[in-house]
Amino acid sequence: MFKKILIVNRGEIAVRIIKACREMQIVSAVIFSEADKNSLHVRAADEAYQLGSALASESYLNIPKIIELAKKINAEAIHPGYGFLSENAGFIKAVEDSGIKFIGPSSKAVELMGIKTSARELMIKNNVPVVPGSETVLNTYEEAEIACEKVGYPVMLKASAGGGGKGMRRVFEKDELKEAYNRAKNEALKAFGNDDVYIEKFIENPKHIEVQIIADEHGNYRHLFERECSIQRRNQKVIEESPSPSITNEIREQMTAAAINAAKSCGYYNAGTIEFLLDRNNTFYFLEMNTRLQVEHPVTEMITGIDLVKEQINIAFGNKISFSQEEIKINGHAIECRIYAEDSANNFAPSIGKILHHSLPSGPGIRVDRGIDLLSEVSLYYDPLLSKLAAWGKDRNEAIQRMSRSLKEYQIAGVITNIPFCLWVLKHKTFIDKSFTINFIDQEFIPNCASALNDEGSNEFEEISAIVASLLRHKENQFKPRSIEVSQNNKWTEDE
Repeated sequence: MFKKILIVNRGEIAVRIIKACREMQIVSAVIFSEADKNSLHVRAADEAYQLGSALASESYLNIPKIIELAKKINAEAIHPGYGFLSENAGFIKAVEDSGIKFIGPSSKAVELMGIKTSARELMIKNNVPVVPGSETVLNTYEEAEIACEKVGYPVMLKASAGGGGKGMRRVFEKDELKEAYNRAKNEALKAFGNDDVYIEKFIENPKHIEVQIIADEHGNYRHLFERECSIQRRNQKVIEESPSPSITNEIREQMTAAAINAAKSCGYYNAGTIEFLLDRNNTFYFLEMNTRLQVEHPVTEMITGIDLVKEQINIAFGNKISFSQEEIKINGHAIECRIYAEDSANNFAPSIGKILHHSLPSGPGIRVDRGIDLLSEVSLYYDPLLSKLAAWGKDRNEAIQRMSRSLKEYQIAGVITNIPFCLWVLKHKTFIDKSFTINFIDQEFIPNCASALNDEGSNEFEEISAIVASLLRHKENQFKPRSIEVSQNNKWTEDE
């Protein structure tokens, strides 16, 4: 097995990978920026190395420095987590060329599936259903106009190299197209360095369902069932669950088979996710492939008992998948809430500050993947995800009950969080009766957010958090963050 792995990420996913390495008796090394020098992942790892300033371009995205460091510390493999460089084909190729093993798919597969238009073309060739849309990128407004007329309004403009809701615009009629086209291209260029856009037919009120797949370099493919990811804000997921409460066993079989087919079509190996839209007629369409570990992987782990990070590492080392398809069964139900430092009542605006109080929920079926602890700093430099709270139950109702109880127990002071929002979702009739779609937040929460967050329970929790934060800020000067010095060999001692 690998003796040392370099983790090129931060926050909760870096901590998650560190835990897997520790169980496998692998030395974990991490990188960090100036802003993260006191972060939890830095203190949790066996080794930690500062690469640059708070700017991600000088640290977490600095490919030459990362490769140089990996060689210098004799790391045998690199795990990218998710985000940052995890789906950067150029970075993966640089890792491959360096002789270091990348814990993930090949650069060729990532390049093929990372460009949405080429991925669509490949899916069509392999009989995976796709949303109707343009066959190529739209180089001019005139091309966009012709394509929209052919597909029919409403449409979605999307960045070909994009993801995370960036470079995406909904267009209901021709008069809106020109401005939307220009905005989508500009946003795509800033976010991905590529302004190519294409269109897809806008499917009204769909559900967003994804299939977790894993494959090894010996040609073995498995699926670990599906996740429901329809609770989204700004096209980014907030609450996920597995299995999906929206599909029948027949649709599950069809969807998982299509996902395996999609993975095989690009010679994929390691962990990945095939994402689908499900319309009101229960017809599903390929949306995209995420060529990495997903944020929401804990719910899949909870219902299958498979440690996806360990499986990733074993596959990267050259081992075969450790389980057969027949061995994997759905056991119960799991729900995950992403806990963000953000103000839900203010259009989910990020909240920055120091964590002055942090008390975790616990109990049967509860899991918290966190990247923060007392006195962690939440800055504007990075995504405001604080932790992921997951709850397992023997069925969906028990999972919801456990999640609700855990959210009420979870105490974070010093920043505004979306915990009250998550509580509101879990109590909402549309969520409970499973009729929600990806437009749930826009349709149900945004117009009523002021009254929604004043619900009994949410209001009580906010009052308690405000009191705790006020008291701790008054004594903040008594809290001193640990001063960590990099030793001569850049390794932390046990005492440090």
